[in-house]
Amino acid sequence: MSYLSPPEFVTKMIDAGEAKVFMSNRDTLIRAFMAGAILALSAAFAVTITVETGQPLVGALLFPVGFCMLYLLGFDLLTGVFTLTPLALLDRRTGVTPRSILRNWGLVFVGNLAGAVLVALMMAVILTYGFSMEPNEVGQRLGTIGEGRTVGYADHGAAGMLTLFIRGVLCNWMVSTGVVAALMSTSVSGKVIAMWMPILLFFYMGFEHSVVNMFLFPSGLMLGGNFSLMDYLVWNEIPTVVGNLVGGLTFVGLTLYATHARTGAGRARPATTRPAEAPAE
Repeated sequence: MSYLSPPEFVTKMIDAGEAKVFMSNRDTLIRAFMAGAILALSAAFAVTITVETGQPLVGALLFPVGFCMLYLLGFDLLTGVFTLTPLALLDRRTGVTPRSILRNWGLVFVGNLAGAVLVALMMAVILTYGFSMEPNEVGQRLGTIGEGRTVGYADHGAAGMLTLFIRGVLCNWMVSTGVVAALMSTSVSGKVIAMWMPILLFFYMGFEHSVVNMFLFPSGLMLGGNFSLMDYLVWNEIPTVVGNLVGGLTFVGLTLYATHARTGAGRARPATTRPAEAPAE
């Protein structure tokens, strides 16, 4: 698997964050667009498998294929840059500023959204034969997902918003672990195996991923879901983005940086005393 030690892959995390901050607007948008589109196709695939087999675990087992593809191709998700780019600022890399990080986040958000919405439109056309008939079973499932994860939260008020936020936190704890896992190995097989596990966990547990939701909810709106664009923004996307930021940065980026890049001073070892020699007889 060609495993890298934690100090080695944390250095790669910082380097990756710095590189993303200084990437051109053009490249940032293209890579984000493709990441959003590939992840959306993977989500459509997982939902289709779940509907056709009746086994959510099967869909969750297969969903990580899209995540692995997009990271092996060097594309960027919002959840990943939330975790990596601030580390370059903490490490005082020259030229990295809060403004440059926010610029990167904004461009990646726009790119991810454009890619995911395009795939949502394509899937809506496929599932309704160009909007000439009612959506099939997969299309109906996409509509109900959007309802349950917007108005479903709204029905519980503040408790629903808290639940949504925490699901966003837990999601990017796992997703960013997958991003870091790709840096732990120098082989393709090692990267894929390491990435697959946390992504499977987040998807099966129903945690909230801002980019996956950029596909699921526009799809639901196009396919007759009983919720509005405002429901989606207020009762899913915005709190999910905030939760993803907190989860990835707090539980992955900062913890790894603090203990492997800025390791605390070790405790002094206690002095050892040699046992007294036995008297000669």
